[in-house]
Amino acid sequence: QLVSIPHADSLLHADCDGVEVDCEISPYSSQLAGKGPCHTSWFVATLRLSSGISVVLVLRGPHCSSQEEAEERNAMLHPKLRIPMSKEGTLLTTVEFQSSSRNTSLHTHLGSSVTLDCRFALAPSSSFSSLEWRRQHQGSGRSLFQYQVGTAGPAAQPKVHVDVVELLGSGDASLSLQGVSVEDEGTYICLVSTPQHQAQHIIQLHVAEPPRVRVVPAVVSFERDVTTTLTCHIAGYYPLDVSVSWTQKTPEDDTEIPLSNARFSSHRQSRDGTYSITSYLSISSATVRAPATYSCRVSHVALAEPISVSAHLKAPEQTGSGGLVGGFIATVIFVIVLFVVLRRR
Repeated sequence: QLVSIPHADSLLHADCDGVEVDCEISPYSSQLAGKGPCHTSWFVATLRLSSGISVVLVLRGPHCSSQEEAEERNAMLHPKLRIPMSKEGTLLTTVEFQSSSRNTSLHTHLGSSVTLDCRFALAPSSSFSSLEWRRQHQGSGRSLFQYQVGTAGPAAQPKVHVDVVELLGSGDASLSLQGVSVEDEGTYICLVSTPQHQAQHIIQLHVAEPPRVRVVPAVVSFERDVTTTLTCHIAGYYPLDVSVSWTQKTPEDDTEIPLSNARFSSHRQSRDGTYSITSYLSISSATVRAPATYSCRVSHVALAEPISVSAHLKAPEQTGSGGLVGGFIATVIFVIVLFVVLRRR
């Protein structure tokens, strides 16, 4: 029974789909099968697709079945690898062990659940012996899950899970993470072993959380000789890098005008690992025109597009001579009406 190559359709149609394929083949090990030049050669082939698929193949080369065949192949040894080749200069191999992953890089949000895909298949001549998942981040690493054939299996963990039944039955070595936090970000390594070989997949897990943005006060009344400070609160984002800017727009402006006089607090980190920052914009009645709209614009890697939250500066109320005359007329009318009513009584 031959081992099939996973994701064969993606490999066959990669060129048509505009997917780049990176292929590396190197000798794995050699096991002598008797004296003379006749021996079994092993290779490991790694295929990486730009779409995120990764495939590792452990390949077994030909071995001689007779002295006559050995002598014939001895004349066709590869000059560097020293392995027997056909007269056409090719080498026919069989897949003894393959493992694959659909994703080499995953992005997720805080509190979500994610599955790190890792699968394998073996030829009848090989047998599964162990699985280990490891996580590395910022120079430190630790083992998350270990299983050895013949043991009772690992104890249940609240956030990390591998279905051992599926592992032994179908070769599904995928790792499930529940309630992802900032601390779960890093490089995950799936290491599948047989008694003779190992294959590993590296998966990058990126955690990103979008910011919450609020501007106070939302409405500002224009007052002469008064300076008002607008405050833009940006909170709950991860990772750290965030861009904050202010703009102003009046009815006479065709576009928003960037402002450069904003002030910023330092970054603050919460217990859940997310960050926050505050930006301040001072507006003075001596230098601004009302009505106007002031917008706090925030860009972050977790946002598909920037968030813009606005505060509105109201125009001053009309208190000129026209208003005084109108008030005087209304008062006179009220007095006349009151006089007429009292006289009739």
